[in-house]
Amino acid sequence: MRIRDWDRNLKVRLFGEALMNTTFWMFFPFISIYFADSFGTETAGVLLIVSQLFSVIANLMGGYCADVLGRKRMMVLSAYGQGAAFFVFALASSPWWSSPFAGFLCLTLAGICGSFYWPASQAMVSDVVPEKDRSDVFAVFYTSINISVVIGPIVGGLLYAEHRFALLLLAACSCFVMATLLSKTLRETAPLAAAGQQRRETWQSFLRMQFKQYAIIVRDRVFFLFIVAGVLVAQTFTQLDLLIPVYTKETVQAETLAGWTIDGASAFSWLIAENGLLVALCTVAVTRWMSRYSERQAFVGSSVLYGISMWLFSQTSSLLGLIAVMALFTLAELMTAGLQQSFISRLAPEAMRGQYFAAASLRFTIGRMLAPLSLVAAEWIGYAWTFVVLGMLALGSAVLYAWMFQQVGRRMERPNASFSR
Repeated sequence: MRIRDWDRNLKVRLFGEALMNTTFWMFFPFISIYFADSFGTETAGVLLIVSQLFSVIANLMGGYCADVLGRKRMMVLSAYGQGAAFFVFALASSPWWSSPFAGFLCLTLAGICGSFYWPASQAMVSDVVPEKDRSDVFAVFYTSINISVVIGPIVGGLLYAEHRFALLLLAACSCFVMATLLSKTLRETAPLAAAGQQRRETWQSFLRMQFKQYAIIVRDRVFFLFIVAGVLVAQTFTQLDLLIPVYTKETVQAETLAGWTIDGASAFSWLIAENGLLVALCTVAVTRWMSRYSERQAFVGSSVLYGISMWLFSQTSSLLGLIAVMALFTLAELMTAGLQQSFISRLAPEAMRGQYFAAASLRFTIGRMLAPLSLVAAEWIGYAWTFVVLGMLALGSAVLYAWMFQQVGRRMERPNASFSR
């Protein structure tokens, strides 16, 4: 499905989110270093866990709100909220006021707003794209994000140390521009909200319905295994902006590569730029390549490669070695990049798409909540054993994915069975 044939909503979002993501990635990869320097490694790890706990709660509420109040409304409000959070974060990093704790609170608020935005944005794709084209569309959005991951850290690596205030202010402005663009151009696609059937209820009944709907999702064994396996494997790829930057800063010695002198801190910028570049160039191609194989092979194989790459990270501190391991790490990432969202789309009943996408993104929010424990573990048992433990968690997710697809096979053997039930 070519981009020019996309629904207008998706075209607007593709280019608007590219702007917002690029400014975000100019400073985000360096945040764990900033908080580690400000509070100490262990305290920073605990604070980041607390931050993600709020995002978990917001994520579940965001899925319900996306189904009941509408995709557009939630996306617009979330974008404005992120803009406000980054604006205050900028003030807290300005020449006139410096407060790392205020910055942490703002980052937490931005994460909460992002958790409200995500399920609505994913459900909107499922609303307007036929099932046969969803993997390609999700792959293009994934590619767009990773183009930002290439450009953002390169620019941020040059400017972040001396211009953090300006970068955060730029991120705030891009969020405000995005929110205004969404408000003016998007149309609503949620079945209930589009038909003007929004529910009016007290907050008590809202919470009761929230728990009731998510209880239905948890009882879906296939989906539950999908989430648990995702949380385990998330302990690997979330380290890209947590453990890996701290590891490279402390262990990589200055090297000269192609005329550039690269120390441990700047080595991370090279690695994350490599990851983003490979994703930008190869996502669609790898997604189509993986379509030749079963989803079981893709998910299990991806987890196994993540596990291997974690072990290899622990075995090298040379820049060239890390670049080679990052290529393997990125292949593991791309193997399921376009498949995961389309898999969720097939599992989810139409009226509960927002909630299914919200619940599915618990893989990332819970994963990110637990991921900072790696910083604490590195202090206690060292980097080598920490990477080994992360690799074992990835192999555990491979086992759970294999079990999940056994359940899918049994479900499809039932008379009149559908993929979603």
